[in-house]
This record gives sequence, C-alpha cells and structure tokens, in this order.
Amino acid sequence: MQKVLIIEDEPDMVLGLQDNFEYEGYEVIVARDGKAGMARALADKPDLILLDIMLPRMSGLDVCRHLRRNGVEAPVIMLTARGQEIDKIIGLEVGADDYVTKPFSIKELLARVRAHLRRASKQVAEIETYRLGDIELNFKHYQAAKEGKPLEMSPREFEILKYFIQHKGEAITRERLLDDVWGYDCFPITRTVDNHIAKLRQKIEPVPAEPQYIITIHRVGYKFLG
Repeated sequence: MQKVLIIEDEPDMVLGLQDNFEYEGYEVIVARDGKAGMARALADKPDLILLDIMLPRMSGLDVCRHLRRNGVEAPVIMLTARGQEIDKIIGLEVGADDYVTKPFSIKELLARVRAHLRRASKQVAEIETYRLGDIELNFKHYQAAKEGKPLEMSPREFEILKYFIQHKGEAITRERLLDDVWGYDCFPITRTVDNHIAKLRQKIEPVPAEPQYIITIHRVGYKFLG
C-alpha cells in the first residue's frame, strides 16, 4: 500500500483529502503544521507528500527546502490558495514536483498523484555520488565540492544534474526536462530551464562560455557529456 503524507492545517480540507485518498486505497498520514509535517516525512518515509504552502510554525516552502536538503526524494505536490506565477516558480525552485491551486478538482489531484507515483516507480537506479572533473557530487545528501571546497548548489540544480547523468549522451529537450525534473507536463516557462543551465555552467564548467559538460543542441535542447 502506497503511503501519502498530507501536511495541511485546514480541518475540512484534511478530512476531504483523507477520505478520498483512503477510498482510493492509499495509506494516509496527516500533519497539521510545518514542523510536524517535516518530522513525519523524515520518520515515516511516505511515497508522496501533499504540502500546503501556508502552514503554522513553518511554511510549506521551508518544509520542502529542508526535506530536499535532508535527502527526501518523494514527490511533493504543493497545495495553496495563491495563484500568482511567482509562488509557483518559488515552489518549484525549492524542490516541489507539482503545484495545485485551491479550489481544485479531487479527480485531477488524484490523477496527478498517480502520475507522479508512476514516474517515481520507473526511475532508473539512483546515483548517490558522481565525479565531474574536479567536482565531487553527493546526491544522497545534496552536497557538492570543487577542488575539495564546498560548492553551493540548489536542490533543483542537483536534480537537473542527476537527470543529465542518468541520460548521458542523449539529446534532451527543454520540455522533457520540465516534465521529468520539474514534474510539469505543460509548464509554459521554458526559459526556467535555460536560466538553470546557465547557473549550472557557471558552477561546474571549467570555461562556462565554452561548455564541455552540458552542450547546447541547436533547436532541440541539451546533451550531457560529463
């Protein structure tokens, strides 16, 4: 039985989600504030997390950021009453996989949950460590070092690099990266990918202006040759 953690403080929302997910055959765990949710996520190791942004004691964004830094890789779907694009971008930046704005269709939410669980179950073997020139990467603990000195990288940058390594030598479109790394099938801002690649090149390429690891494929996307 797959386990879903609901981190939400609105009683009616919790009850509705719990009833629907249990009816669909999921084991449901509930936490009603950010700190309790983070503790349950670390202790119970859920298969997927539904995470409200506006929470007591710790915001959903901070919860997601801390979970990713602590190696929690379960898909995270953010729930929020806000609709601004900037909130969606920030949620994705801190490591969320998807974003649903209240009020939402429970059928749509369940479909997204099933899609993320399928994607997670089909992932290739996990990569814990990788060496790229003078850079050492630890994907389990989200740590990086360059020439033995700590290298600051965001959770999203780790996920992009992991995906590139798992698909080394393949031509990867921006849309495919958004779908498989961000978890958004039709997220329209493809420049988000280009911005992340530019930042990654500044950190990992010996000469960022002449990349040798992340290569641009004209009119297609990118290819990793590390």
